[in-house]
Amino acid sequence: MAYDVQKTDEQWREELTAEEYAVLRQAGTERAFTGEYTDTETEGTYSCKACGSELFTSDTKFHSGCGWPSFYQPMTDTIEYIEDNSGGMKRVEVRCATCGSHLGHVFPDGFGTPTGDRYCINSISITLKET
Repeated sequence: MAYDVQKTDEQWREELTAEEYAVLRQAGTERAFTGEYTDTETEGTYSCKACGSELFTSDTKFHSGCGWPSFYQPMTDTIEYIEDNSGGMKRVEVRCATCGSHLGHVFPDGFGTPTGDRYCINSISITLKET
């Protein structure tokens, strides 16, 4: 897919820390319960750390207990969905639709939420702009 923000691998490596690069550009995962936004209740908008595209709002964030920030829906057309069968699991990877950076996965187990979905997002993939 062609993205609005396109950079070379070298440019991404220069702009991101090694940890950010491993998650955002290589589809890694930060350890559970270690991310900055796992338990935050601060109001604002969450954007892609790689390109700044707005992805989620705090009013769709909920405490799922999974160890990563969880949201029940993204902002309109901000997410790309990719089938992910790695590691012997069948899941759906979510990427930033603007730059293609890996954010996390979406699962149909957001019980008690309006959508029934749980977007399990790496804190290292996003930045919070407080309102």
